[in-house]
Amino acid sequence: MYRFLLTPRWWGINLFVVLAIPFCVFMGTWQLGRFEDRVQSHEQAEKAPDPSTRAAKPLDALLPVDKVTSGRPAIATGTYADQFLVPGRKLEDRQGFYVLNMLRTDSGKALPVVRGWLPGSATDARVPAAPKGEVTVTGDLQASENTHSDGVNVRGGLPSGQVGMISAATLVNLVPYDVYDAWVTLPEAEAGGTGGAMKPVPAAAPEGSGLDLKAFQNLGYTGEWFVFAAFVLFMWFRLVRREAEAERDIALGLVPEEAAAEASETMAAAEGAPKDAPEDPSSPDYDVASTPVR
Repeated sequence: MYRFLLTPRWWGINLFVVLAIPFCVFMGTWQLGRFEDRVQSHEQAEKAPDPSTRAAKPLDALLPVDKVTSGRPAIATGTYADQFLVPGRKLEDRQGFYVLNMLRTDSGKALPVVRGWLPGSATDARVPAAPKGEVTVTGDLQASENTHSDGVNVRGGLPSGQVGMISAATLVNLVPYDVYDAWVTLPEAEAGGTGGAMKPVPAAAPEGSGLDLKAFQNLGYTGEWFVFAAFVLFMWFRLVRREAEAERDIALGLVPEEAAAEASETMAAAEGAPKDAPEDPSSPDYDVASTPVR
């Protein structure tokens, strides 16, 4: 009854099922592992002390930025140079912008420093001037932003003096000096009242360390891949059952003659036999003139 499983058409179906199910299981397991890694990182972040409460260290000692050094207070000395505004940034559910200044250090590189946040539009905004002369800043260290970071503007077309992303790859094209692949945000208003009108920007948690939407997306993808595997197996059993029932009905004569003949031709074609093979003229049913004897 199940000889049809050895036909070329069913060989293709069987091969697809054999390859598809392990692939779906592998992808589901991989997505589940991603979710478990995020859960573990979140638990470790909750147990670890607040990075901002740890002792400040020189900037170079904390680079490159990772999940351990992100948020740690970093110390850097230099003079403020170019200033940029970063529009479209929210603070306490209010729309505003960051005030970003490049701190030129003795190494020749510049460290992007977010001096604070101001409400409203960045266009024609009045911004408190940066301190003049050599300054030493202590700010919470952050990794360069990317296209997936909150508030980032990737559309471009911003006015001169504005940037949509705090990233070394973006800023290095706007200034004539090298830029650190990191930035700091000042936890308090600048001394002397220079930045008194600005609000400090709190440091963000390192990417991938919390149970955010991406973590639950991984969990959802896990379920989807296992559902796909079950669906492929279900459809294979359904097709096998339908084909077996059709052959049984033909064998029991439960199918009309015309339908049975059509099914027989279909099965013969699937097994490689010609559909309309002529009868052998040497058969006893033929006379000398090769005319069928009925």
